[in-house]
Amino acid sequence: MEKALVERLEAAVARLEEAIASGSISASERALDGDLPAAATDPAILAFDELVEGPLGRVVAAAEKIGGKVLETTKVLEEAFGVEKSLLIKAKQSQKPDIAGLQEFVKPLNDVLTKAQALTEGRKPEYFNHLKTTADSLSALAWIAFLGKDCGMSFPTAHVEECWQMAEFYNNKVLVEYRNSNPDHVEWSKALKELYVPNLRDYVKKNYPLGPVWGPAGAAGPKAPAPTPATPPVATASASAPKAPAARSPAPPPLPPKSLFEGETSTSSSKPKQGMSAVFQEINSGKPVTSGLRKVTDDMKTKNRTDRTGVVSAPEKSPPRGGAFSFKTGPPKMELQMGRKWVIENQVGKKELVIDDCDSKQSVYAYGCKDSVLQVKGKVNNITLDKCTKTGILFTDVVAAFEIVNCNGVEVQCQGSAPTIAIDNTSGCQLYLGKDALGASITTAKSSEVNILVLGSEPDGDWYILLNSFCSILCRYRCNTHCQNSFCIRSRMDSLLPRLLPILLGEIFFSFVCILFPPMFFLFFFFLFFSLFFWAIDRASHFYQETPTVQSYYRCSEKKEAVNGVFMYLPLVSF
Repeated sequence: MEKALVERLEAAVARLEEAIASGSISASERALDGDLPAAATDPAILAFDELVEGPLGRVVAAAEKIGGKVLETTKVLEEAFGVEKSLLIKAKQSQKPDIAGLQEFVKPLNDVLTKAQALTEGRKPEYFNHLKTTADSLSALAWIAFLGKDCGMSFPTAHVEECWQMAEFYNNKVLVEYRNSNPDHVEWSKALKELYVPNLRDYVKKNYPLGPVWGPAGAAGPKAPAPTPATPPVATASASAPKAPAARSPAPPPLPPKSLFEGETSTSSSKPKQGMSAVFQEINSGKPVTSGLRKVTDDMKTKNRTDRTGVVSAPEKSPPRGGAFSFKTGPPKMELQMGRKWVIENQVGKKELVIDDCDSKQSVYAYGCKDSVLQVKGKVNNITLDKCTKTGILFTDVVAAFEIVNCNGVEVQCQGSAPTIAIDNTSGCQLYLGKDALGASITTAKSSEVNILVLGSEPDGDWYILLNSFCSILCRYRCNTHCQNSFCIRSRMDSLLPRLLPILLGEIFFSFVCILFPPMFFLFFFFLFFSLFFWAIDRASHFYQETPTVQSYYRCSEKKEAVNGVFMYLPLVSF
């Protein structure tokens, strides 16, 4: 290998000598190219040559077996690695650039990346996954643009891994597609992965973990060369002969510094003291140091000053903060988004908001409305009220659910059906339900003052109050929880007369039977006993349902036992 390397260096030097002799290289380029042999022998550059000859050579060999677009994109890959090597050599001879100079520095690499990306554009070509894998993986070579941790890029090693992860998506597609049909494509895919991970990653981690190595501060930066003067040089006989480079004389040694003690002595004697040294020097001098101070008179004392008082003024009260339902008002909005969702936002004082062009696939979302009334004509999928205050809504039918979230003082009327009604974190809600909504499932959480009015045959309807307060009692082996407010307010349908009417009719019927058939007189008492017994049990159960407190629960239990005892001995008393 050393023999091959020497031959390559001799060939490079021969080409440079020919170019210099022909005059095709300028003086600035001669100075830059003079360090090429030294840069080519750098261990990092030699390791890069091994990377190109080994892993990259296997990718090229596999692509030659396939041919076509795969070979074309692999040639672009090989060209990109050649540009990368030239940039590494150029970086060692150039000063670390700024952002503008960096763009000019990586322009050759950017041109190759654009060329690879152009192969994937347009109509989907043959071997698209191969082309896309190569184009995405070439961005890993951009690690050479890393200038520091503040440049907005990941560190070089991490950058190589991230770029290959992006390209591996299409590389896996190649493996899956040709796993059982063509081993050449599988070989190309595996060789390409080994080129980047682990070979390129380990190369960057070992040689350039913190980015490329730049030249010294005095080196020429990656900028365009300075323009040469327009006046041609005068041709002389001696000009044709190459001039020997002028020998630089060494710089004179610096003068020996003065003695530190001598400098301090002269400084202290020539300059006066400053700071606290001057203060202590004046105090120790024995002079009256307080002679220059002014005497504080009575009118200068704080207690005698008229412009100041001892009364501390209270700061102005800031306006009270908004409650739990306060919100920032934005621009009002009422529109249909993407043909699927009606959005009504920040409507204040609007009493005639109407949505009439809707269907069962659309949803309605009202947010931040205040003192407004919304009417939804037709069947919709879902309706949601969010952060609305003193807002009313009237709708016909809902397919999925009606939701009320973070609202205060809202009124809802359902003219049709609503399978589910959910109320969450709401204070004050009035629900008006029709006959078609009697089977609705109403769910409440963290809500209060929720009332339901069922519109029926009666003009006033039936009012129901949902529970929001409970009391729990720990017994011996369990915990009993009871409501502390009434479960419901019963309507006229739950009065006493409809329950006693069957008993009265039965008593009248058996009275006539006993008159006509005296032997049936004994059955009359049996019917009376069982009728009153079941009626007492029914009333006692209703006492249990309507108990507002736990104490009432125990009282109703005692009433139930007393009523059962009375009606148990009623037949004996009758006899």
